[in-house]
Amino acid sequence: MNKVFANADAAVADIEDGRSVVFGGFGVPHNWAGSLIQALQRKGSKNLTAIANTLGFGPAAPQILAESRQISRLRASFGGLATRVTPIEEQIKAGLVEFEPIPQGTLVERLRAGGAGLAAIYTPTGVGTVIADGKEVREFEGRQFVLESAIRPDFALIRATRADTLGNLVFHGGARNFHPIMAMSARCTIAEVDEIVAPGDLDPDDVVTPGIFVDRIVKTEIPLASLHAVLRAMGRDPFSSRTAAPEAGRVGLTRDLVALRVAREVQGLNYVNLGIGMPTMVSNFLDPEGTTYLHAENGVLGYGSFAADGEEDWDVYNAGGQMVTMRPGGSFFHSVDAFTMARGGRLDAVVLGAFQVSARGDLANWWSPHMGAGGIGGAMDLAVGAKRVIAMMEHTSKTGELKLLKECTYPLTTPNCVTTVITDLAVIDVVDRGFRLRERAPGVTLETIREATGADLDCPAEVPEMNF
Repeated sequence: MNKVFANADAAVADIEDGRSVVFGGFGVPHNWAGSLIQALQRKGSKNLTAIANTLGFGPAAPQILAESRQISRLRASFGGLATRVTPIEEQIKAGLVEFEPIPQGTLVERLRAGGAGLAAIYTPTGVGTVIADGKEVREFEGRQFVLESAIRPDFALIRATRADTLGNLVFHGGARNFHPIMAMSARCTIAEVDEIVAPGDLDPDDVVTPGIFVDRIVKTEIPLASLHAVLRAMGRDPFSSRTAAPEAGRVGLTRDLVALRVAREVQGLNYVNLGIGMPTMVSNFLDPEGTTYLHAENGVLGYGSFAADGEEDWDVYNAGGQMVTMRPGGSFFHSVDAFTMARGGRLDAVVLGAFQVSARGDLANWWSPHMGAGGIGGAMDLAVGAKRVIAMMEHTSKTGELKLLKECTYPLTTPNCVTTVITDLAVIDVVDRGFRLRERAPGVTLETIREATGADLDCPAEVPEMNF
């Protein structure tokens, strides 16, 4: 029953060519089982099926297996990112890697089902999108659901804070995310931890993953400080949603002011999710004493503004990987619970970035032509269950491409879900008749908004300027 291995190389020695491996982690450099991943790269196993939220970035992320051409198939929520080109994206685009995009909530539920001995699940996520192509769609109580098969990987490489020699695992903060579910999904689970203790040294109340789900344990061989330095070098913002002023000659609000206007829109609601990119900035403008508790799909409820430099807890971050503060009354949980809250209708509002929004409220935000592979993330699950979906975006692209359209031309995230659009030019509601202008940015004319909108825009006789 002593499951401790001497080192990472010994722990991954039987991961042979052609195996399927699920990698726990939510993108930040220090949340991967980096010692195990580096050992797998040294072993050189080829034709691997990689299953993950994303392959991430940094020296400890599964992306290094793409760099060494060890992956032939990827099943993930992110095959590419809008902010950078990765080796796996280049290989997908070149036809060297087969890519199956899977919404985050669907991914974690398929893994949970595999570990629970179930064959498949029905989910509302993906209905009316390319994700449902070729799959059974069935109606239950007047609503459509997609049949998704369970996933049962050969191996899981996961990360935890502490373990005892029996394999019981403890996690810290938001770092648990996918790890507990991936641990139970695989035929062989290998956990990399910061500290290994004797049986009895862990409080049973603190154990998140019981040892029955864990086969091998390895103490990490990578100093955490070196991984924190990778993220700090990026400004602690892996998805690059830093504050930006409009380009020279461009009218409208700065991103800070758009975030402030969105904060005003959701202030007073109880539970709100902020998607990656621009929406993460909204947390900096909410009343810290207010009723709004922010939710993130990596397993955090009740986070606040971005953490000050030097005051961060590296295991407390939002869905964009930015270090954040916690409010009194906050909580942590794994990603199945996070998406249960979202898909189950518990969120009062979701704020998502968008490439395009149609006059029917269709949302397209996971793939655009400049991307070699898309990044669905959790948006499909979030949009399908939220009471309100607010699209936060710049009204047109940097090249002047219209983004509010009669029909979306990019693949849909979720049809008919957007209720409000807030941009650098206007606040627009989606009603039965299409787009209806509610407010305009200070100094922006109705004609400017109409010219930047690729669909009919219903305008009342008097359109007030935004009030901050």
